[in-house]
Amino acid sequence: MSHNLFETFAARMRDRGDADFITTREGRRYSYRDALDASARLAGALKTLGVAPGDRVAVQVDKSPEAILLYLACLRMGGVYLPLNTGYTSDEIRYFLNDAEPALFVCRPAALEEARRVAGETGCPAVETLGTDADGSLLTLAEQAEPYASIEPREHDDLAAILYTSGTTGRSKGAMLTHRNLGSNAATLKDAWRFSAEDRLIHALPIFHTHGLFVGCNVTLMAGASMLFLPKFDADVIFEEMPRGTVLMGVPTFYTRLVADERLTPEATASMRLFVSGSAPLTAETHQAFEAKTGHAILERYGMTETNMNLSNPYDGERRAGTVGMPLPGVEYRITDRETHAPVPQGEIGMLEIRGPNVFIGYWRMPEKTREELLEDGFFVTGDLAMTDEQGYVHIVGRDKDLVISGGYNVYPKEVEQVIDELEGVVESAVIGVPHPDFGEGVTAVVVPEPGARLEEKQVLGHLEGRLAKYKQPKRVFFAETLPRNTMGKVQKNELRKRYQDIYR
Repeated sequence: MSHNLFETFAARMRDRGDADFITTREGRRYSYRDALDASARLAGALKTLGVAPGDRVAVQVDKSPEAILLYLACLRMGGVYLPLNTGYTSDEIRYFLNDAEPALFVCRPAALEEARRVAGETGCPAVETLGTDADGSLLTLAEQAEPYASIEPREHDDLAAILYTSGTTGRSKGAMLTHRNLGSNAATLKDAWRFSAEDRLIHALPIFHTHGLFVGCNVTLMAGASMLFLPKFDADVIFEEMPRGTVLMGVPTFYTRLVADERLTPEATASMRLFVSGSAPLTAETHQAFEAKTGHAILERYGMTETNMNLSNPYDGERRAGTVGMPLPGVEYRITDRETHAPVPQGEIGMLEIRGPNVFIGYWRMPEKTREELLEDGFFVTGDLAMTDEQGYVHIVGRDKDLVISGGYNVYPKEVEQVIDELEGVVESAVIGVPHPDFGEGVTAVVVPEPGARLEEKQVLGHLEGRLAKYKQPKRVFFAETLPRNTMGKVQKNELRKRYQDIYR
């Protein structure tokens, strides 16, 4: 029996017919019928290019409706969608193409020459382009190709997507997500958050990670709702669109900016049904200020690349500031001792572990890492430290490793440190996250120069330019004679965080 997620979507798309699926502020519109037809043509183009079921399709393009249609085309013909952050540099892309061995790399039109060079070095057989205005070589091919009218049969555990999540060692891991993983989570969220065909999602998130792609788009498709696609978050645009919207999904940065704006009133949000926050911790202050100004309690939830969404504050009932709520239907969690995996008593802090149909099947070509984090009983070790309060709400209290979440993006210090340490005159560096009013955490570097070396902040920042995506680059660089260490020689990043905790205030 076939379990292609696209079958579920296609049934909804046929039902919705000429209803809006995606619109843009520039007046572009895809109805559900248009999207169904376009997915068949794009799937035909993929087939023409030699993409077969199970093949990876790597995609680094700017946000556009057509990028979502390409995702649907991959599902339809059994390909594995592999979205890549638009900020990644050529060096970073080279790693992903080498690791995933895609049959096709889709890039921005302006990046074609460089993409061909990198694809040639990695043995990727085909490169096509996709622009933001229904342009690019892939769409030209789609117009000429024979539409892929059928839907490729897939098993529950066949791959639908691979999303890369950086490892703390600096080496990115490809989380393998199946048709079952994505389908079960989208259906659960649609019900939990009361999504219906009447909803209009203001979509201001990027579409290369779980939040914007799977939460935003898959839930919309499950409900037959519509999306307004915005290229990025812009408070002026959000205020203009709220009278026509019903839902906003955002990272905490969205809400800190809205709260600081005098236009945020009960009247401005009158037609809105739901505000969701995730990808990073929302402060209790922002939660309370937003509710005081609008009467709306932001619904905070908790998810990961490897699991999609796990926990959520209730739609009906108290949405508690500073918590990520309770497990979604079908999802189990436990809080355990980090060494033994034995559950700790309620109220104590331990490692958060998750099990459910939403949990990925492992890391691409990393069996040891998979065994380490995906336990034999099916629980996934999240790396987040958590506790449950007396009412059963889960609090995320910190991260096991020193991950920095800046503006909703994960920044792994080791990766940034490795590039800083390559700079002449640097002995070592430590990268930390410290409180930032806008980004939640600001990426901050502390550098130890060689004796006599004359290093300046702008020199270090200049060295990182073009080597790392913008969001990974430190907002400030400080210099120190030594880094604080414990008796085992481990750098005490908690001391550094304390030392620099007020620099962005």
